[in-house]
Amino acid sequence: MSAARAGHTAADRGGTTWPQMLALAIGAIYLLIGISGFFITGFDDFAEHTDETLIGFSINPLHNVVHILIGVAGLVLARTLSQARAYGWLLAVVYGAAFIYGLFAVGKEEPLNFLSINWADNWLHLVSALAGLAIAMGPVRHAISGRSSRV
Repeated sequence: MSAARAGHTAADRGGTTWPQMLALAIGAIYLLIGISGFFITGFDDFAEHTDETLIGFSINPLHNVVHILIGVAGLVLARTLSQARAYGWLLAVVYGAAFIYGLFAVGKEEPLNFLSINWADNWLHLVSALAGLAIAMGPVRHAISGRSSRV
């Protein structure tokens, strides 16, 4: 039964906040990137450095799986503000670690570069970590009370 049929509207739940919308958008983008990546890489060389790219970003099947998992998490966790905040922390930690890992792995062959990361990936990982921090910590103004909240 949908929320509208149960008598609940977006206004009753406080509406959708910008962190939820950003979590949903990032989740959808990463899911699409992960799925699209398999059309390029297939399933060969699963965790090896490849020369295969998707719009300039280096990928391999393991990298695609990570994108799919991050994407699905975003779609699932965008349902409530507190879950979107948790997703923000997930992005910040995972992609912050991926950025640091990339500083050492870019330009290397396996076994170090098992995600097949290039510099474009590394900068995207930093931007994703910062977006995660924005989702996790950004203030939200609730229309009902007009106060800022970090819930």
